[in-house]
Amino acid sequence: MKGIDEQIETIERALGERMIDHALVIVRAWLNELGENNRYESAFVRIQKRYNEVFSHWLVDEKDEFYETLDQLTGETYQLVDAVYTDIRLWRGLSPRMHGFNKENPQSVMRYFMSCVQFTKADFDWLREAANDTSRAAIALMAIGGLSKNIRDCFSLDAFMALVDCMSAENEIVAEQTMAYVFMLLVHYDIRIDFFPMLQDAVFHAIDAEGDSGNHAFEVLCALIRSSHHRWAEMLKAGEASLNQLPDEIRKLLELSGIKDDGESVSTWIPESEAEYIMGLVAIFPDTWLYKLLVEGNIERESTIAFLYLSIGKMDLLWENTDLAEKWLIQHLRTEHAEAIDFINYANCLWLRGDRFMAFENYRRARQMCKNAKDFFTLFRPCRKPLVDHGVPIEQVYMLEDQLLKN
Repeated sequence: MKGIDEQIETIERALGERMIDHALVIVRAWLNELGENNRYESAFVRIQKRYNEVFSHWLVDEKDEFYETLDQLTGETYQLVDAVYTDIRLWRGLSPRMHGFNKENPQSVMRYFMSCVQFTKADFDWLREAANDTSRAAIALMAIGGLSKNIRDCFSLDAFMALVDCMSAENEIVAEQTMAYVFMLLVHYDIRIDFFPMLQDAVFHAIDAEGDSGNHAFEVLCALIRSSHHRWAEMLKAGEASLNQLPDEIRKLLELSGIKDDGESVSTWIPESEAEYIMGLVAIFPDTWLYKLLVEGNIERESTIAFLYLSIGKMDLLWENTDLAEKWLIQHLRTEHAEAIDFINYANCLWLRGDRFMAFENYRRARQMCKNAKDFFTLFRPCRKPLVDHGVPIEQVYMLEDQLLKN
């Protein structure tokens, strides 16, 4: 039998393609493992029966309602999967059974919200209350961070909704940090948004309630993208940085929560996968619902995001909007932070607009900044195909590389 992580990946892929039967095969195996008297049997049979009926109708008469019903069934299947997944984790001993937490102890609060898979309404009520109590802002942030990590491991619509509510917390730091967690989760679960309109509506209303046309949310999003170059958790764990190097707001909250400058407590508060999730947001962000909500159609914000992507080294924009990329690179090359890849990218822009002489000069500058030819060509080789795709003859690329080998 496949491992549970592999099974979840299979289900996510299947439901992403609306292949409900394929996902139900795994759910059936889980239910068999839980036993005949499991509480999900009737829901499983109902979904399977409805799916078979929908397919039978489609064979003879495809109507618009078919796709609406299929989406609805997919959402119901997601919810069944989440519920059964929770029980199967408990059944296999992969998650502990939690019995409450010490509301005054930050570590107890954090571990509970990070590990529990059977939350009660009282848990979420406490979280909402703590998030809006300025005197408990630090401990609320611990709970929110733990819950965010928990949702990644075991999706819960109720838990997600509790986080969305905390986006409107009275404490600005708690609200912003929660918003950042929600944004990363939205990108990870973007494939599910269509099936959970309640979640989509809740996020929209939370942003709209700010009354600033989403400007605050957009600023939080930009901060997230910038942070993709700051791997605080890894640096702290490796001893390469201290709490004093963290942003003041986060450092103060950590200190208030009793977190000390040691690898264990800090790495527990900052999930190991944080950097991975942020990079995931950066990698696929333009294709998400969140992008459409906060950025698409707003020329100023689209330009800001474009420059942000360039500033963190994501150069896809170079090939889509050379003029904008060149404008940013000209400014960046005047700073002390310019690296060899920046000169290569600027040279690419110059070559695409026909200035081969200046392009070569900037390639040569980049080559001189590298320790050896191998390091230079490691940076340059990924540019070869885009250059050719945008009209540069491959023979000219080879000739340029030949010349740069000698310099």
